[in-house]
Parts: sequence; C-alpha cells; structure tokens
Amino acid sequence: QVQLVESGGGLVQAGGSLRLSCAASGRTFSSYAMGWFRRAPGKEREFVAGISSNGVGTYYADSVKGRFTISRDNAKYTVYLQMNSLKPEDTAVYYCALNRNYPSRAPTDFGSWGQGTQVTVSS
Repeated sequence: QVQLVESGGGLVQAGGSLRLSCAASGRTFSSYAMGWFRRAPGKEREFVAGISSNGVGTYYADSVKGRFTISRDNAKYTVYLQMNSLKPEDTAVYYCALNRNYPSRAPTDFGSWGQGTQVTVSS
C-alpha cells in the first residue's frame, strides 16, 4: 500500500510561485501514474494535472495549462507540482493521488489520497 504525503503549500501573493511535493512510501511508486487535485472552499474536488508512471506523459486542466508543471522523480519516490503565475482562484487544498486508470481525470479512478496541503494566493 502506497502512502502519500504532500508538502510545500503556503501563502503567496498573486503572480508568485510555489512548488508542491508529494512523497510516496512503497517501492511500487514508479509503477503508478499520479495526479494532483484541488478543492477550494465550497467547491467540488477538481483535477489539476496528471503524469504517467515514467514521467513522459503529462496532461493538465485548462485552468492551469501553461502555468503549472507536473513532474516526478521515481528515484526519490516523489511527484512535484510547480505552480507559477498564481492567481487568487488557485487558492485551495491540493492533494496528490495514485492514478489507476491513466490518463483519467475522474477522482474515482484515483486512490491512496494524501492529506493535502493548503495553498493560499492573496490578491
């Protein structure tokens, strides 16, 4: 069973950057595609970005395309989300999860959710 722990969230001004990390336990990490989701207050959980098990394939929500970059380092059992040009509407709790059905965007195809990390973007 892979366990995931997110980190790197915080408070940043609009236009700023943050890099989120998702550290995985378990040697099977490199076998799984991964994804990032977010949930803003009062809203449904929203797909943000996904990456294939070998890191070659990536895909994004339209709302973050061109601003966010997902990557992974299988040797470090870690997936990253580099967030640039942040906007107040990016404020949310960000979660990483295993993707059991790459390249799905549906939350039901993801599992082993982390506890989340808060990102707050001030205007």
